[in-house]
Amino acid sequence: MIVNYNDLKDKNILVTGASRGIGLEIAKALAAQGAHVVFNYREGKEDVAKEIENELRARGASNVTGLLFDLNNEEQMKESTSNFAKEFGPISGLVNNAGVSKDSLLLRLKRSDVDSIIDTNLKGTMMLTSILSRQFLKAQDVSVVNISSVVGLMGNTSQASYAASKAGLLGFTKSVAKELGSRKIRCNAVCPGFIATDMTDALEEKAKESYLANIPVGEFGEASDVANLVCFLLSGASKYITGEVVKIDGGLYI
Repeated sequence: MIVNYNDLKDKNILVTGASRGIGLEIAKALAAQGAHVVFNYREGKEDVAKEIENELRARGASNVTGLLFDLNNEEQMKESTSNFAKEFGPISGLVNNAGVSKDSLLLRLKRSDVDSIIDTNLKGTMMLTSILSRQFLKAQDVSVVNISSVVGLMGNTSQASYAASKAGLLGFTKSVAKELGSRKIRCNAVCPGFIATDMTDALEEKAKESYLANIPVGEFGEASDVANLVCFLLSGASKYITGEVVKIDGGLYI
C-alpha cells in the first residue's frame, strides 16, 4: 500500500546514491509523491544521470535536478549544493543513502579498503550533512534520513569495516538530532535487513534458504519497503520522531 504525503509535494529532497538499488527506489517513491527530487552523480556519469532524470519526471516528480559531486570531494559538494539553493531554494530533505562495501576477513583487512568504506559511508555523509546544515537553518520542516544497516547493529562476519561505518552513522544520527532539534530539524536512521536486489537474486537456492531461516517473516524485504519508510520519515506524519533507529528487517535482529 502506498500512502500519499501531501507535504512532500514540491519539497526539495536530495538522495545520494540514487543510481541503483534502494537509493533509486527511494528517488522513485519521492517522485511519485510529487517532490522535487535531487540526486548526485559523478564525473563521466552524465548519461546515467539523464536517464534517471527522465525516469523520475515520468513518475510524477514536480522537478528533478542532478548535481555533480562526489561524496569524497567537499568543494564539489559545497559548490553544487550552493548553486542549487540559489536557483531553487534550500534543500529541506536529505537521504544519506550512498554507500560501498567490500567484504573481507579481519586477518586480511587492507587499510585502503577500510579508508574507502569509512570515507564514503561515514565521512561523506557527515560532511554533506554539515554542508547542508546551513541551508537547513533557512528551510522549514527539515528531515534527514540516514540509511544505515542491521549489520551496524549486530555485526557480521567478513564485514567489520562496513559494520563499523554503519554503526558510526547511528551515533551521528543521534548527535544531529540533539544538536539541531531546537531548530525543528529532525534526523533519523533506517536499518534495512536483507533486501531483495540483483545480488540476492544471483544467490544459490541453498544460500537463500540459509538466510531466510533467520528471518521470522520468511521472506526478503523489497526496496520499496525501505522507500515507503523513508517517505514517512521525511514527511510531517513523523514530525515528533527524531533520533530514532528504525529496523526494517523482517525480524532478523530479534
